[in-house]
Amino acid sequence: MEVPTVVISREAGTLRVQVRGAASPEATRAYWRQIVEEFAREPVDYVLLIDELRGPALSAGDWQALVRTLVGSGLESVRIAHVKPNGLDEIEHCELSARQVGFQARVFMDVREARLWLRYGQQPTD
Repeated sequence: MEVPTVVISREAGTLRVQVRGAASPEATRAYWRQIVEEFAREPVDYVLLIDELRGPALSAGDWQALVRTLVGSGLESVRIAHVKPNGLDEIEHCELSARQVGFQARVFMDVREARLWLRYGQQPTD
């Protein structure tokens, strides 16, 4: 299994995470563990995740299971923009699963739109 490349940086209250490599449930869980660890080390207001993994998307069940592991991590208090520049595939499951348990999360195809939402956007109402 190819290990994804994860680059984490901080910019103006934002944890910026860029992930590249082959998509798999293991890769996705691994980069989310890194995000949680980095957030715990020094909390931020926003997470900008640029997910450039290639390959099959996680299933709805995989996303639900992953999101449940993030509950209690502190990420519930931040706005999370998950950018998929290579296409959204079935990624709406990510946003729906996160919002169902109280995360402020949105999925985007464009980094610029994600940055605008992080700073100024409102969480859409159901």
